[in-house]
Amino acid sequence: MRQLDQKVAIVTGAGGGIGSATAQLLAARGARVVLADINLQSAERVAAAVTRAGGTASPVFLDLSSEDSIMAMVRSALQGFGKIDVLHNNAADLSPELSSRDRDIEAMEVEVWDRTFAVNLRGTMLCCKYALPHMVANRGGSIINTASNLGMQGNLGQAAYAASKAAIIQLTRSIAASHGRRGIRCNSVSPGLVMTPAARDNLPAQLHKIVAGETLTPFLGIPEDIANAVAFLASDDARYVTGHNLVVDGGTVSHVPGFAQFSEMMGAR
Repeated sequence: MRQLDQKVAIVTGAGGGIGSATAQLLAARGARVVLADINLQSAERVAAAVTRAGGTASPVFLDLSSEDSIMAMVRSALQGFGKIDVLHNNAADLSPELSSRDRDIEAMEVEVWDRTFAVNLRGTMLCCKYALPHMVANRGGSIINTASNLGMQGNLGQAAYAASKAAIIQLTRSIAASHGRRGIRCNSVSPGLVMTPAARDNLPAQLHKIVAGETLTPFLGIPEDIANAVAFLASDDARYVTGHNLVVDGGTVSHVPGFAQFSEMMGAR
């Protein structure tokens, strides 16, 4: 299954979690992958794993809050591989320091709001801005933006994160509309809670239990579940799919409120 032979893909946030799983899968399917991350050592470790598995990968430093850093990432991809076919905008600021301060609007610090949008939304927009001309010149390309099911739901906190992800879904549609006739497909994926190492280590067990109760599958997702969706959207198998937000959350947002309580009441397994 090498649907991505001869493709060149950029994956941001490739040093861990969803980004790492996606980069390794794209490489396994034949793509030459640029692994961009603010933690260059993490990107280098993933690149080494790709190389050991017989793939081709190039790690590069990326600070999504810096326009110059984004431009340098695009230049690195072109210098290393000559073109860009796939852009997976996966990186976001998920640092515990920022996330712990992302609360409801009344308690929101402007600094938290601005940082979240500078990285999650502005950074994604700039990656698209600087990759798009090269995709158009190459007569086609696929952009996949990581949004979130929180971009479609209200929550008690994470107001900045949720708003930035909702904006990414709309940015995706805008790019699909403006560049579709120029050979560019643009889609987003909206994960639910994914059991990355960071999620296992940092989120309380009670939260895992609550989300599991609202999930229709008998398990919570892992990074490879999102990677499979991204790989499909990156490939020519998805050539007629654009402007779409693919929810990959085990059905968490698909059902009526109170699903977990109804299930318990009815003795559902």
